[in-house]
Amino acid sequence: MRALVVDHGEAGPVRFADVDEPVPSSDEALVEIRHIGLNFGELNYVHQWPAGAVHGHDAAGVVVRAASDGSGPSEGTRVALGMSSHAWAERVAVSPASLGTVPEGVDLADGAALGIAGVTALRVLRKRSLLARNVLVTGASGGVGHFAVQLAALAGARVTALVGSPERAAGLRELGADKVLTDLAEAEYRFDLVLDTVGGPLVAQAWNSLAEGGTIHLVGYSSGQDTTFPSGALFGFGEPRAIATYGDMTPTSGELTDLLGLMAAGRLSAPVGLRGDWQDVDDAVQALFARKVHGKIVLDVG
Repeated sequence: MRALVVDHGEAGPVRFADVDEPVPSSDEALVEIRHIGLNFGELNYVHQWPAGAVHGHDAAGVVVRAASDGSGPSEGTRVALGMSSHAWAERVAVSPASLGTVPEGVDLADGAALGIAGVTALRVLRKRSLLARNVLVTGASGGVGHFAVQLAALAGARVTALVGSPERAAGLRELGADKVLTDLAEAEYRFDLVLDTVGGPLVAQAWNSLAEGGTIHLVGYSSGQDTTFPSGALFGFGEPRAIATYGDMTPTSGELTDLLGLMAAGRLSAPVGLRGDWQDVDDAVQALFARKVHGKIVLDVG
């Protein structure tokens, strides 16, 4: 069967290859993949995976063989894969712990857009009550950002979306952002929670805009820049502020189920900014790296 595998050469970060058919263990389902979801991190930092390995974590498809131990979804069930290993192939053996059932009325391709981005946003925003709180989402035009803006608004927060340019602000107010900024210095109040996907100098700026008792959650570093805090910036009186890292790799089935339920209820939309065929994966990767895509990239598996 065909799959997208890690390529450490100049032609990378992924290439097509013929690989062995997966052999599911007793507690794994065999899923025929219909769509894959691309993420910046897994492609930009591809050196962290071995060359030749089937790549990718997010996808959606149909169960063609249920787990033989009786666990997980039955044959014919439409499913979304989130943070699953080796997902970018025509068929995948996957644990039910990484699967969410896609309800009727939800496009299977939208399920492929959830995965890392949707689960990350949901897990961070569940860290505290958001009702009437001030929440800042940086890099709000990206995949995590689009989900975070919607979920924070659903939780009753006052949401500020920060983007890199006016062109990247499109649609964020419709998703629930109360304010959309291109410069954090324009913020009118301090934030109780910051979900940061950018890293670099912006983290130090966000720290200066953090309310007493507030937390910055670092979920990405798309800027690729270092963060430097001025002398004394990390000292302060009042309720302690915090900076928290994120790297939760626990099973995603529960969060996927919750997110898909919100989609089915019409309360959450998938931020698919580019839809295409996986044959055109090289063009899609270039568009992702050039920051030409607002939201997620979903490719159809032929």
